[in-house]
Amino acid sequence: MIHSFSLRSTAKAVLVLTSMCALVQSVSTQAADKAASKKSGAYVSGDFHNHTTCSDGSLSIQKLVDKATSNKTGAYNLDWFVQTDHGGNSPRNCTVAEDPFEPNTPALGLSTTTNSGTTPTTTLSATSVNPLPTGGQSGTLNKGPNQLWSATLSGGAAAIKGDNVTATQGGYTGKTMHRWQEIKEYQYQVLEKESRTRQKPIWIGNELNAGGHEHVQTTVLDGQASWPSTATTGNAALMAQHEYCFDRTDVDTSRGAENQWDCSVAGSANNSLMDSTARKITGSNTTSPNLGHYKSVEGVKWLKEKALNTSFYIPAHIERAGFYQDAFNRGTDIEHFREYNNIAPTVAFGVEFAPGHQASVNRGEFSPTFNSTTAGYLNAASAGGGRTYGGVGAYAANIGGVWDALLGEGRGFWFFASSDYHNRGIFGPDQRESTQDFFPGEYTKMHVMSRNGTDSLNPQSILDGLRSGNVFVSHGGLIDKMAFVVCRYNPTMPKAAFQALIEKAALTAAQAGKEVRIDGCATMGEKLKARANTDLLVTTVVRNPKTNNSPYNFPNPSLAQINVTQALNAPVLDHVDIISGKVTQKPLATQAVVSPCVKNSYFSCGDLSSPAATNTTTVMAKRFNATNWTDSGSNYVTMSYKVSAGANSQYFRLRGTNLPVNTPSETDANGNPLIDDTTTGLTIPCKSTGCPPHLNNANGQLFSSYDVAAWADLWFYSNPVFVEVSSDLTVAGAK
Repeated sequence: MIHSFSLRSTAKAVLVLTSMCALVQSVSTQAADKAASKKSGAYVSGDFHNHTTCSDGSLSIQKLVDKATSNKTGAYNLDWFVQTDHGGNSPRNCTVAEDPFEPNTPALGLSTTTNSGTTPTTTLSATSVNPLPTGGQSGTLNKGPNQLWSATLSGGAAAIKGDNVTATQGGYTGKTMHRWQEIKEYQYQVLEKESRTRQKPIWIGNELNAGGHEHVQTTVLDGQASWPSTATTGNAALMAQHEYCFDRTDVDTSRGAENQWDCSVAGSANNSLMDSTARKITGSNTTSPNLGHYKSVEGVKWLKEKALNTSFYIPAHIERAGFYQDAFNRGTDIEHFREYNNIAPTVAFGVEFAPGHQASVNRGEFSPTFNSTTAGYLNAASAGGGRTYGGVGAYAANIGGVWDALLGEGRGFWFFASSDYHNRGIFGPDQRESTQDFFPGEYTKMHVMSRNGTDSLNPQSILDGLRSGNVFVSHGGLIDKMAFVVCRYNPTMPKAAFQALIEKAALTAAQAGKEVRIDGCATMGEKLKARANTDLLVTTVVRNPKTNNSPYNFPNPSLAQINVTQALNAPVLDHVDIISGKVTQKPLATQAVVSPCVKNSYFSCGDLSSPAATNTTTVMAKRFNATNWTDSGSNYVTMSYKVSAGANSQYFRLRGTNLPVNTPSETDANGNPLIDDTTTGLTIPCKSTGCPPHLNNANGQLFSSYDVAAWADLWFYSNPVFVEVSSDLTVAGAK
């Protein structure tokens, strides 16, 4: 038996797919995995990077979770949610919910820059915006989650454990609580309750301030009792310990007070670098070149040792702080991704290639002067690749770049995204406008295949889905459903009949929010085995719902430049690209990063043009648009592409956008995204009477910027499907 289906949403779907079984039963059995061997599942949306007042966010845990997972008006109904905050310490108590009767005042200390004339010099005050609606705000000093830990705990400041640290954060000064204690004793308990109450998987993670680098999203599921767990109480002790041990800004040396943690990893030569009192590596690149990176390496090793299949280590907004330098805490280069993935491929399996902060004046907060005056960062640190490109960093946005180089080694290394929610800039959390961030699920949706069979959705099935690479990401609701497969043609069937069969299966799968499950086909994150020069069919179905969460119904200013009238809250998919590349080399099993860096085929040393950071075989293989895709009704479109397997193992991935080729300041002649620059560029005017007053302006003319620029420029990305050609290089990273 060589066929299996999991699409059971309706009796009609079952009937259709059952009738197809007879047609595919003679397909070769070279597939790496039989469809019947996989649990059934569905795509579920979530977010794993966001912030509360327990670090530098503006909301309580409760309000942030409600905004992300509730289905009420103004919330975004995500299926799962990982709450994170920065490691280190904080004076504020994010477990105190907002006062619903709090005065309607904008968030304090938040402002943004507008342009007067040709120079961005004028500060737009928070008091210049419209009054906030009712519903409770967190902006008033010493209210709600802005209250200090020392003022809200039983026992006051004495309840705060570890080394004594007083600090100011976001205008609030007090004795800080170390993040390990926040996680272990306060935040986790609130999240477990929220998870049970909402009957959704909601758990805790941490945005690690990685030694030698910038930020990394981490989680450890062990001990946590997220719904639908039957445990009466859980704990996040291992998550808390990882933060204590490996966050470079956690200056506590108490070993977690009564916990008496030891951060050593069995058999690691780097154990000799640990401080004897703190039992962790306490230095960084700024105190000893490359020491911080060694600390990060130990953090990956520790997760491999303690939580092999129950954790992740996903670097975030990796281009933002520039390239790696062994005397600073800055970027992450391709060799670091390789090293982490070599150490623990079940833990370090991807990157947040699409950053949050999409409504920021510098989209993603990528700029030429990120953290230019912050200790530990090189002055005027330019983002790697300059800025974002259609909201995505250069590492993945550039065809044949860093991501393609990793895929060209056959690595299971995936594309992820997040909201990175902190605040809405000059606006309050219940206003629809934003000059900084979008809420989780509001603009960025990460759709993950959770193969949970008949069991309830749970954190482990979601983490397994992330690790599998069966994930696609969409901005601004450009698409919300996808089925994507690469199949070997059935040699006993006419090619047209086989294509019709696969397209029907893909449409049925997309409509059900599930995946195609046919032997001889592989989907995202999987590999399809094929003999050299076998004919392959690449098929995808997507839904462009033509509606999204944008509060604006005036015409898209980017499209208005080319005389296309299309409302911002009703985006239309313009084209979809199939991008392919060859698997050209085997990844080295072990290759430690050394200092000073010497460029070769493995080490880029921050040079994005070097052979180590490029895959010159990657091309835009096929473009689909309204002239050559099939309109399948109800906003679904179907696309198929016949291609030969050739002589080399390869991969296929997708991207799509609402912007036509040669849209000024948005896309080039090949349809590639251009650099996002709304600070000084001022190139796309917003001329509609509906254009909001908070946009950048020059001599009275408003220009597309902030949230409007984000809603105007939409993209989606899929993860790849690998094809492993017999007698060629093995695709080691995919199954």
